[in-house]
Amino acid sequence: MGKLDGRVAIVTGASRGIGAEIAMLFASEGAKIVCAARTLNEGDHRMLTGSLAGTVKKITDAGGQALAVAVDVSNEADCQKLLSAAEEAFGAVDILVNDAALTYYKPIVDYNVKHWVKAFAVNVHAPFMLSQLVLPNMIKQRRGAIVNISSGSAIGPGRTPFKDARPVNGGTMYGATKAALERFTQGLAQEVAAHNISVTALSPSQVVPTPGTVYHKLVTGIADPNGEPPALMARAALLLASEPADKINGRVTYSQQILSEYGLLEGAPTGRGVTVKGSGYSQI
Repeated sequence: MGKLDGRVAIVTGASRGIGAEIAMLFASEGAKIVCAARTLNEGDHRMLTGSLAGTVKKITDAGGQALAVAVDVSNEADCQKLLSAAEEAFGAVDILVNDAALTYYKPIVDYNVKHWVKAFAVNVHAPFMLSQLVLPNMIKQRRGAIVNISSGSAIGPGRTPFKDARPVNGGTMYGATKAALERFTQGLAQEVAAHNISVTALSPSQVVPTPGTVYHKLVTGIADPNGEPPALMARAALLLASEPADKINGRVTYSQQILSEYGLLEGAPTGRGVTVKGSGYSQI
């Protein structure tokens, strides 16, 4: 038996990277997966590789069940379209993984206001809208899990004096959205605690090589030896999606931290949440 047998999961950002890895692992554990992103077919994205069609093919070739739904999750109508497609294909949604993210690495002084608003819409407003849509059935069924994918960038640089001589990489906006997502996570967790629903946030302990992080030069390449394999994030997300709500609701954590805590990590853990402090929300 799989850990998610009989469950229906929506995974946003499932066309590539961490989202695709989570979708494939959840499917291998028996869940019916609704893969959501903007890139339906390979080549549709002008800069990044990966597509919903590719993720769904890998799942179905392995014997799993999956559906691709091309949507812009920053748009309320598209979020409603996504939920309707999921329910029509597989029934009530049991698990929501909010992985879709958007960023532009620029200093604030140079930031385009439209880009700022769009990034917040994808990174913060979409998890709110989708959570609001899936919660009524979760509350009715008295079960459900929402996993919000956060980032180490939610950890701020502190205050003056700034002794770090490294150049600023323009990640202020992205960090602000992820900090907001973590606060949203714990607030919503409190609201739904009485309904046996878990709401958690998960970040990688180290930068994960993906088409996106390679493009933004956060890693040297997909095979960067200093990067964290995306499989660790998928395994940690599976843990958060399958553990009883009373054990993990409201948890803001990191991949290697939570896997090590449950005895599911080979070797010594490292990175954020382990050898480096996590965000303030992860310490509550």
